[in-house]
Amino acid sequence: MDTPRSSGHAVARTDSAGAISGTCVMEQVREPCTIVIFGATGDLTSRKLFPALADLCAHQSLPRDFLIVGASRSSLGDADFRERMHQSLTEYAPDDEAIWSRVKERLFYHQLSYDEPGNFQALARFLADLEKERSLPANRLYYVATPPTVYEDIARNLGQAGLAKEDDGYSRIVIEKPFGRDLASARQLDAVVHEHFREHQVFRIDHYLAKETVQNILLLRFANAIFEPLWNRNYIDHVGITAAESIGVEHRAGFYDNAGVLRDMFQNHMMQLLSLCAMEPPCVFSAERVRDEKTKVYRALRPFPVDRIDEHLILGQYSAGMVNGAKVPAYVDEPGVAPDSLTPTYATMKVYVDNWRWQGVPFYITSGKRLTEKRTEIVVQFKEVPVSMFREVMGEHITANRLTLSIQPKEEVSMTFQTKQPGPMCLRTVNMHFDYAQGFSAPKVDAYAKVLLDCMLGDHTLFWRQDGVELCWGFLTPILVECDCPDQAEKLHLYKAGSHGPQAATKLLPDPNGE
Repeated sequence: MDTPRSSGHAVARTDSAGAISGTCVMEQVREPCTIVIFGATGDLTSRKLFPALADLCAHQSLPRDFLIVGASRSSLGDADFRERMHQSLTEYAPDDEAIWSRVKERLFYHQLSYDEPGNFQALARFLADLEKERSLPANRLYYVATPPTVYEDIARNLGQAGLAKEDDGYSRIVIEKPFGRDLASARQLDAVVHEHFREHQVFRIDHYLAKETVQNILLLRFANAIFEPLWNRNYIDHVGITAAESIGVEHRAGFYDNAGVLRDMFQNHMMQLLSLCAMEPPCVFSAERVRDEKTKVYRALRPFPVDRIDEHLILGQYSAGMVNGAKVPAYVDEPGVAPDSLTPTYATMKVYVDNWRWQGVPFYITSGKRLTEKRTEIVVQFKEVPVSMFREVMGEHITANRLTLSIQPKEEVSMTFQTKQPGPMCLRTVNMHFDYAQGFSAPKVDAYAKVLLDCMLGDHTLFWRQDGVELCWGFLTPILVECDCPDQAEKLHLYKAGSHGPQAATKLLPDPNGE
């Protein structure tokens, strides 16, 4: 008889021999749930959160009974809020009328000020009335999709209004990045959250971890015997992790000009990708064991040599240029950016993980805006063969193997290796290629849909734990202190929008051809 075997939130059915028979299906949330979105009239809700909830509804992953309550400062009624959310589906997701008809009657709006405790008492009564009318338990998910400046107000006021209690159901709070802006502020925010919420109630979100090809890193490493024995300092020369964007700051100028690329990308997304590349295999695929191994990577990071910062870090800011055939302004000319801003929009960093597996192997981490193309990938550059037996006919150098894990916009894995070309004794580099979508015709689940599903299921695997947050801030804070000083302005290299980044970065990065 077939037995279900749970892996993450897909359920595969296996036969008596353990072979997969059938397909993996998305798990459904069984318990009724009320999802409260703070910052409901903001861009994140329109572009990501509500389309993701509609996506879960289309996949029949939401519970049969659910409510979505928008909460923000704007003066709106239920009808106005529903119209906004319908418009978001028209712009950012397939406008499926069958899905909309199911969702719209479950949409409600409540106006409040984030710093007014009395408003949260009113919210508590509002939620209790909605749930009582529908005979629903008080299972509540609070998604904080607001500017970071009000995170503490929301967490504290939720607790003081009794909305963190789990007497009649679960109560969970989801906090968007950035979780603080340095080590001290991260600790302060955590202390405020834990005034009323316990750790199992807190979900520190990083949607990068929910991208399919990011999750595939662990499967590629730990489910294939051909990779893991070579995944160490004996065979790998260096690792490159890149998250390049062709867009500028767009609608985020107010936040970005006070953050910059190190706070916006490195403390979260890039450190998570680093940990997935460098972590040891956990004894079992569970939230705490996976996060244990990630934390070990952060503990092993070699302290950054701020006295020799130019040898390990290049910062840049984009100037005017051309992207996709269109003229784009310099960063300092973007709306909402200070004209004398020294905020970096590009960074390349060389880091080391000082443990047995990775000692001496450099990790090159790069992220920037207004670059040539949108591209997120991990490149594992293997070492050359120790001796070339073909040196008399081909010379000493043989191009080393390279494994490329492409995350976006392409979702693929490719491996280069050497073979003889037809005719004379000459080598050529050939490519083994895997397209992530190949042989899979079912619709994929968006990253935000995946993390929302995990929040409702109570699974912390794809979320930050506080010790990891603090270790990463502890690593980055000395760099931020050094680079935020006015006398370090000359270290900010300008690069043209639409280019590959500052010319100075080429001195730090390895040869792209692996030579």
